[in-house]
Amino acid sequence: MDVLISWIGHTDLRFFAVGRSPEQREQIRSIVRAKTLEDPHTGMSPVRTMLEARPFDQIHFLSNYAEDLTNQLVAWTEVEGQVHYPDIGTNPADYRGVYAGTETALRLICQGLGNKPFNLHILLSPGTPTMAAILVLLGKTKYPATFWQTWDSKATKTEIPFDLIVDVVPDLLRGSDSRLQHLAALSPKDVHGFTDIIGDSKAIRLAVGRARKAALRDVPVLLAGESGTGKEMFSRAIHRASHRRSRPFLPINCAAIPSQLMEAELFGHTKGSFTGATNDRKGAFTEANGGTIFLDEVGELHPEIQAKLLRVLQPPPGEPPCTREFAPVGSTKNQRSDVRVVAATNRDLLAMIREGTFREDLFYRLAVITIKLPPLRERRTDISAIADRLLAQINSDFAKQEPGYKDKSLSASAKAFVVRHPWGGNVRELYNALIQAAVMTEDPVLQAEDLAAATVEMPINPGHGKDAAAQPLGDGFSLDDHLISIQKDYLRRAMQEADGVKTQAAKLLGMKNYQTLDAQLKRFKINWKKEA
Repeated sequence: MDVLISWIGHTDLRFFAVGRSPEQREQIRSIVRAKTLEDPHTGMSPVRTMLEARPFDQIHFLSNYAEDLTNQLVAWTEVEGQVHYPDIGTNPADYRGVYAGTETALRLICQGLGNKPFNLHILLSPGTPTMAAILVLLGKTKYPATFWQTWDSKATKTEIPFDLIVDVVPDLLRGSDSRLQHLAALSPKDVHGFTDIIGDSKAIRLAVGRARKAALRDVPVLLAGESGTGKEMFSRAIHRASHRRSRPFLPINCAAIPSQLMEAELFGHTKGSFTGATNDRKGAFTEANGGTIFLDEVGELHPEIQAKLLRVLQPPPGEPPCTREFAPVGSTKNQRSDVRVVAATNRDLLAMIREGTFREDLFYRLAVITIKLPPLRERRTDISAIADRLLAQINSDFAKQEPGYKDKSLSASAKAFVVRHPWGGNVRELYNALIQAAVMTEDPVLQAEDLAAATVEMPINPGHGKDAAAQPLGDGFSLDDHLISIQKDYLRRAMQEADGVKTQAAKLLGMKNYQTLDAQLKRFKINWKKEA
């Protein structure tokens, strides 16, 4: 779906005024602040020039003129367009007012399109220079768009070779999180493309903020994180937030495809190139042309495939960064496609590089931008909402399979359990536990013991252990040592969540002042900076 957004400007009014009544011409003259209103000699208005140049599925006009005059002008264009009246204040050259009003209008337009894939087009010619500048800013950041300008009755696509903020994204996103707190300003529900991601914690906001900025540019992204942290969900969100959203998104599980078949899976093959190749077959890089390939578990790639992928990820000299050149298995003729690559891994690729099992040059080709996804234990405030969403999905699926199925819900004790449990498998483990509890429990309200019975005991990280009250007694158990361990755990957690600010950490722990916290840190010999 192609969607056009354009202000209505003074030049459009001048063309519209031709042939109007003297009263209406005088009204337009006063609006455009001209001493006299001379008729344009040739050509068409910017809006009509754009509409004559190509068709659009939806047209949205932005106007700060009177509603009656605006409606007459839109009717004059002879197209069906929706008019929006952004609240920009009284000064169309005021950047603050124009930004606030225009951003609100674009957000509502995009939300109104729902989940339909669409290409946004912005006409820059009408309106004040401030309006054009704001549209450029929004179209290069929050609402990726194709830009157009009109001149001499022709509409031309305009390439803008800078992005103000996102030109520095690759360097910026390599910086420490302490320099990136502005990225956590928005909740996922407020970020176009990321609304399926649940949570409002600082950790998930920061991950979404980084991903949102990365989505705006055709650069490779590496998603790192433990199993079950939502790497494929993030990769799909990056695709939806990019200008490629209307093109294919193709996930490839590198761990699930035998190494001898991976080359053909990625690049295709010709008939007879190997046993079982009964026909020519297109590979992922051909099928995803114009879109995004998601390489999940990229650390599992065989070294031979790593070498071939490395060559494909290097664009030919002078070509755009996503130009991929490759030859199908069994062919000597190169093919080309335009594909952005998002990769993911739960392995330590840097350690693999040191061990010689992953190519260093491929790592830096994939990790132009890296985004670490937080495990559930670092976003405990999100867990209850995630569990509710997952259980709602389970209820919906079971209701389709079983007529008369009664929805399950979580009791207060069950919610306390999901927040407290370590979830070593993250969202995937939580989802499995909820399914098992929903299947095995007759009562419509799930209790803590139902979820406890559905969890698998796994090795756990120090500081993120089982329920403190569930530790077995005897066999060398020491209450004093156990309580000290708990105190240390909470001290570290508070310092981590407060980013090392002792006054804030003391508040989190319910201490009256930071001196009390400082004394505890010294008592237990916790050097938080060194440990962090």
